[in-house]
Amino acid sequence: MANTSRPVRRTALLASAVALLGLVGACGTESGTPSAPQPTKAPRTTGPATGAASGTATAPAATATPSDTAGSASASARTDGRCRTSGLRAEVGRVDPGAGQRNFPVVLTNTSERTCTLYGYPGAAFVDASGEQLGPDPERAPASPETVTLAPGKSAWAGLSFSSPQISGARTATPAALLVTPPDEHDPIKVKWTAGEVPVGGNESSVKVTAFEPGTGP
Repeated sequence: MANTSRPVRRTALLASAVALLGLVGACGTESGTPSAPQPTKAPRTTGPATGAASGTATAPAATATPSDTAGSASASARTDGRCRTSGLRAEVGRVDPGAGQRNFPVVLTNTSERTCTLYGYPGAAFVDASGEQLGPDPERAPASPETVTLAPGKSAWAGLSFSSPQISGARTATPAALLVTPPDEHDPIKVKWTAGEVPVGGNESSVKVTAFEPGTGP
């Protein structure tokens, strides 16, 4: 009997060991071995819209509106800077005598095709036929000048006055011309002088000019 039970017991032990190994292998397959990684899909892109999707959207370009263009054109039409000598005509108006004074309007007219401005006093000098100045520069009468805007064809005037030489007894000369220089310009406009003698020396020899105003005279 002893010899017969020993092989049976060994066979049972081997069967138990095989069953245990099978169980361990099954557990390792279910929980110990990670599954293979799934392939990752590349992000889909679309032409120009990708910039906005990635946060790099560009700002729209600035464009001029019709109102902006019209505003610029309107500003240009209003004024194009100060009046230049080359775009002006000068003349001396009729004498306006009064209280021992001789008063003349010196008129500048815009002959250009642009609107321009005058501000301040004219330069003025009496000259003889050879171009030599007669007497000192005129004095400026006290005033508060204002900007005068001249559209094409419009005029502004400044007063030129002096005491009548017959009354003042000043030393006199008869000029050939009056040189009129617009404000802030260097080149004068030559105007023929036909109003007779003017004071050029003595105690009452001063000639005065006023600032420009709109129009052609008082």
